[in-house]
Amino acid sequence: MTTAAAGGPRTYQVRTYGCQMNVHDSERISGLLEQAGYVRAGEAEDTPDVVVFNTCAVRENADNRLYGNLGHLRPVKNRHPGMQIAVGGCLAQKDRGDIVRRAPWVDVVFGTHNIGSLPVLLERARHNAAAEVEILEALDVFPSTLPTRRESTYAGWVSISVGCNNTCTFCIVPSLRGKEKDRRPGDILSEVRALVDEGVLEVTLLGQNVNSYGVEFGDRYAFGKLLRACGEIDGLERVRFTSPHPKDFTDDVIAAMAETPNVCPSLHMPLQSGSDDVLRAMRRSYRSEKYLGIIEKVRAAMPDAAITTDIIVGFPGETEADFERTLDVVREARFSSAFTFQYSKRPGTPAASMDGQLPKPVVQERYERLIACVEEITWAENRKLVGERVEVLVAVGEGRKDERTGRMSGRARDGRLVHFATGPVEAAAIRPGDIVHTTITYAAPHHLNADGAPLSHRRTRAGDAAEAGRSPRTPGVLLGLPTIGAPAPAPEPTTGCAVSP
Repeated sequence: MTTAAAGGPRTYQVRTYGCQMNVHDSERISGLLEQAGYVRAGEAEDTPDVVVFNTCAVRENADNRLYGNLGHLRPVKNRHPGMQIAVGGCLAQKDRGDIVRRAPWVDVVFGTHNIGSLPVLLERARHNAAAEVEILEALDVFPSTLPTRRESTYAGWVSISVGCNNTCTFCIVPSLRGKEKDRRPGDILSEVRALVDEGVLEVTLLGQNVNSYGVEFGDRYAFGKLLRACGEIDGLERVRFTSPHPKDFTDDVIAAMAETPNVCPSLHMPLQSGSDDVLRAMRRSYRSEKYLGIIEKVRAAMPDAAITTDIIVGFPGETEADFERTLDVVREARFSSAFTFQYSKRPGTPAASMDGQLPKPVVQERYERLIACVEEITWAENRKLVGERVEVLVAVGEGRKDERTGRMSGRARDGRLVHFATGPVEAAAIRPGDIVHTTITYAAPHHLNADGAPLSHRRTRAGDAAEAGRSPRTPGVLLGLPTIGAPAPAPEPTTGCAVSP
């Protein structure tokens, strides 16, 4: 029997796919639902009253994944009268009413521009006993004005912009997220201060293209100024950002990174391809020489900076020579990590109809060679840190083998994943959100180990919050959005009993 059927508040679960923007949007979805009277379903509860899919449309298998999961939920919903299913995010913005036609048991479809409408749409669908599909073509309110239930006590996402003004031929995001909309600096800094007041130590500034921030209000140096302003916030220990675009990367941002102590020495800057011909076909308005020049300047200003990237293999028309040029750039850039992708054809993008679509075996073989090249370099770069002392912000869920190995995990200031040893006493005292210093004893391609006892341990307010089971909440301001009370309980089943699947 569902919680609501038993007379309690309706429960919800959010399932998230895709990028950091989607993860942060899911925090807003949770905040909205809790403000409307819903409560998060417990981990053991397999039949929440509302299941929300926050979808991604970037990869080719996104559609199959969504409709497969919706298919699995259909018999569950049939056995639990009053259960609702909502689909939002980029795939909802793209497919719109097709979702309900393909999966008529879905109750609500909402887009990337109207997250704030979800509670009202759920209520309306229940009242009318019919699916509600609402997709806006432009943003109604900036998402950060919405209430947010943060997932972490120690690290928080802060959106500085949404949308993108670029026209990369492989990317469907601009058509789904819209043109870039920038928040005012004061609003961003107010949100950062609110998070710090809740105990958060680290913020990541989010945007589809963070270093074009300011284009809407005519200040091309706005992002560097924003980084410096973050450096003046007491209690904010780490600042990160993602993702910049090489075409907009300016020297003032490098200077701001190097001269602002709480800005972390890490940079994620997508390369996509090392071939100038492929970059041209992608409409990436930089070339490999400019890209490597930025890397050189960053390392001159911050010698220990960890630089990560995105790379696509098998773009239409990519030749063996093009691919070899990508390997050359990877070897020269010496990335600490790379997110690598096989080109995925997305309907509606210019690249989908380009000549020269490559056979899967060719793409796969090149992908495997790229992975081998990247891992050889990342392993060598990580080995340079053996014997070095690092500061680790203790995290939760980063180390899948921690329980078996007796280690805990977290991120160094440069973003590298560190698994560190603890004895029984330390393990009992160290909480997620605390800071430890330790010495690296072993390096692997994707992580570092520190097998000696921690050199120091600092308890933090973020750790206190984690220990108390609190997560930060930012209330937001619901501009122009209707508010509703707690949803009414669902009706009791008229026949049979609601049972778990």
